[in-house]
Amino acid sequence: MDLRNIDADLHLFRRRIFVFTALVLLCFFLLLCRLMYLQLWRHEDLLAQAESNRTAIVPIVPNRGLIQDRNGVVLASNYSAYTLEITPSKTNGLEETIEGLSQVLEITPRDRRRFKKLLEESKTFESLPIRNRLTDVEVARFAAQRFRFPGVEIKARLFRNYPYGELASHVIGYIGRINQSEKEKIEDDDDQANYRGTEYIGKLGVEQSFERQLHGATGVEHIETSAGGRAMRRLSSSKATPGDTVVLSIDIKLQHLVEQMFGERRGALVALNPKNGDVLAFVSKPTFDSNLFVEGIDQENWQMLNESPDRPLLNRALRGTYPPGSTYKPFMALAALETGTRKPDTLINDPGFYMFGGHRFGSPENERGGIMDMRRAIVESSNAYFYSLANELGVDTMHDFMKPLGFGQLTGIDVQGEVRGVLPSQEWKRRYYSKPEHQKWYAGETISLGIGQGYNSFTMLQLAQATATLANLGVKHTPRLVLATVDPSTRARAETRAAPPEDLKLSPENIKTIMQAMVGVTQEGTSARAFAGAAYLSGGKTGTAQAVSLAKNEKYNAARMDERQRDHALYIAFAPAQDPQIALAVIVENAGFGSASAAPIARRVFDYWLLQQYPNDEDLLAVRKGQATAPIGKPRAVAEMSWPPAPPTMASAVPASAASRP
Repeated sequence: MDLRNIDADLHLFRRRIFVFTALVLLCFFLLLCRLMYLQLWRHEDLLAQAESNRTAIVPIVPNRGLIQDRNGVVLASNYSAYTLEITPSKTNGLEETIEGLSQVLEITPRDRRRFKKLLEESKTFESLPIRNRLTDVEVARFAAQRFRFPGVEIKARLFRNYPYGELASHVIGYIGRINQSEKEKIEDDDDQANYRGTEYIGKLGVEQSFERQLHGATGVEHIETSAGGRAMRRLSSSKATPGDTVVLSIDIKLQHLVEQMFGERRGALVALNPKNGDVLAFVSKPTFDSNLFVEGIDQENWQMLNESPDRPLLNRALRGTYPPGSTYKPFMALAALETGTRKPDTLINDPGFYMFGGHRFGSPENERGGIMDMRRAIVESSNAYFYSLANELGVDTMHDFMKPLGFGQLTGIDVQGEVRGVLPSQEWKRRYYSKPEHQKWYAGETISLGIGQGYNSFTMLQLAQATATLANLGVKHTPRLVLATVDPSTRARAETRAAPPEDLKLSPENIKTIMQAMVGVTQEGTSARAFAGAAYLSGGKTGTAQAVSLAKNEKYNAARMDERQRDHALYIAFAPAQDPQIALAVIVENAGFGSASAAPIARRVFDYWLLQQYPNDEDLLAVRKGQATAPIGKPRAVAEMSWPPAPPTMASAVPASAASRP
């Protein structure tokens, strides 16, 4: 045997043992380093992960805040009810599941259509209601068959309730299921954590504009779970903070009265406190039932609301724009005084028409005409006087004076969705029209602006604010619908911060001249019959504005026109004249003369607010028909009126603990 070969093999063997030992030691060293890293540097992180594997964080959705009127009447509240919900991704076939459920519980075609619409707007792993407000009997019936329906469960949820249905629906708004764009907005606002578990959000009105205050703060529960994900016990929790109560400035009884007086007619009314901008009534007719949207509106109701020619979803007080008609004349007269264009005793002949550029600008047939000073021109609503004044002022001077009063401007009211309207000027026309041949301003276009026609187009909110500013001697307040929020736990009341008033620096003497002329309108002018026998003095101005343009030399004849093409009836007013506490603007669409249809509504609003009087049934009927002047018969005392009406019974609710002429 060769000893040299044996030594070489031993040497090679020892080298291999050394390398192997070194590798083993290196592996142990690396494991030790990894262990030290995990135990020392990653300890907190890994502990949290391990904890999360055995715990679940469950959001606690807060109770949504209430909405009340200025006197504490609840206009929006919550109730708890059972819902039948399906998570599509967990079922053994969605259609088969729905068919099976229909054998156990009643599922109407409307329920199916609503569920289908929710499914289109949601993800398959979200729990979607197919039946709401289940009775206890229905809950028990499903519980006995639950094993047959994976992905289906009963939940106790809070539902929004609007106890007075259509009353003040444009002001209150409604809530609805959160859609994808709203989810993205919540994420962008870093508010995602506060909306975990929340499925509904304010969509319109105060519900939308004060969403943060009404929503509250979401709480959480830490739940220990088994390996299968089953809840074992609650480890810790932080309570949800209910949303604040939002207190509105409107008087819901007054709101109700105005909506009653409109009846089936279309229109809007805004009543303000001229001293601070508080909105006392904010009416848009027709209205809609906010409760329709709470559970997800069905196709029939949505189609009815969305396609109705009456446009009930349009907030006419906030978004409807109209020519102001003759209600513009007091502001035109004030512009004349402030710019020095005319004095109160300047005399203008009114022959019943005004000629300019070979075109005849007419006046209503019932005008007496004759020599007009400023007061008589306002009291009798002389078109010729204001045609000629518009020509003297010019469009840009009118624009510059009317803009600070709020015409064609956003008022800044504390709800979303306000539109600007149109206060025309030469610059506006250049921006509005794209073709150069349409951008030129023609002198004839100025004439109709003087009587509130032409391009003029304003909201009733703007007209009411301008009237309130006049009544407040030139001091303008920003309208506000929300007075305060109230913490539901501590009852602490936080007043909303009102925008500082703006003094327009108008001459008190000039304002007094205009206000006295407007008082003359109610005493001897176009609204004298509506205010006959009133226990207070008020100032006002009637208006009748064209809904459609007439052809050249065509005379207006309401009897020959379609109802929706007839003139609008308007009225602006303030009272009492010596120290105004309320100012308003009202329009009744396609109702003709403001003196016949709009002024009687204003009279009864003032009687309510100043005298606490409520019209009797006979009088209300006459107002609805546009056949009223002064109140008929003996009015009722507001305090004697039955209020609030009994809210509808929620049969399926369960205890909250379960979940221009005059």
